[in-house]
Amino acid sequence: MTEAGKSPRLRYDEGCLAAHALNVVGDRWALLVVRELMLRAKRFQAIRAGLPGITAGVLAQRLAQLVLAGVVGHDAELGTYFLTASGQALRPVLVALCHWGVQQPGHDPSRFISPTALLVSMMTMIDRAAAVNLDLVGGLVPGAESFTVSLDGGGGLQAIAGLDAGRQFTLRGDGRAMAQAVYGAQPLAALVAERRIALEGDVIRAQAFADLFAFRPAPALA
Repeated sequence: MTEAGKSPRLRYDEGCLAAHALNVVGDRWALLVVRELMLRAKRFQAIRAGLPGITAGVLAQRLAQLVLAGVVGHDAELGTYFLTASGQALRPVLVALCHWGVQQPGHDPSRFISPTALLVSMMTMIDRAAAVNLDLVGGLVPGAESFTVSLDGGGGLQAIAGLDAGRQFTLRGDGRAMAQAVYGAQPLAALVAERRIALEGDVIRAQAFADLFAFRPAPALA
């Protein structure tokens, strides 16, 4: 068995640190596999469900490469994959890619989005100034996964897998409908009336939560 953390296959024969990083996570699908594990450990089929278009063979290859590089860990007893500390350290990279991507033309928000991808996007695109000191705790059930979401007091969004008993509202729907709920112009009540989403609990708090999100570029550095 290959020891985790050893150098992966050399793709770019350069001393550049960016090239070195791409030697580890630069293959197609690799960063998206990391994204799917950003909020919780998953089994192989759960990872694949969040990556339409990937074949089982390619996913197995990418997971093996990421385990070899020490980015992903594998619990053979539970059959789950999880991010190591090295993998979790890629969160700012995904956030930066979201900020960069929102400024590029051609983004189609009506396309498939996995539950984890939606949550990572929301953690990036939240209006931090508007969220400061708001007391909002909700449940999001975008398809097969569920999360309890809350605000951290500094304007950031926290997400924990599973539904906490203390949530004030719960939104349910497939990934695209949930993306429309938080990023679209229609109020939640209209989406509920159209049966695009389901809403349980405090409607006013749920709308206040949805109003915190919009596709916006990163704030300019001083």
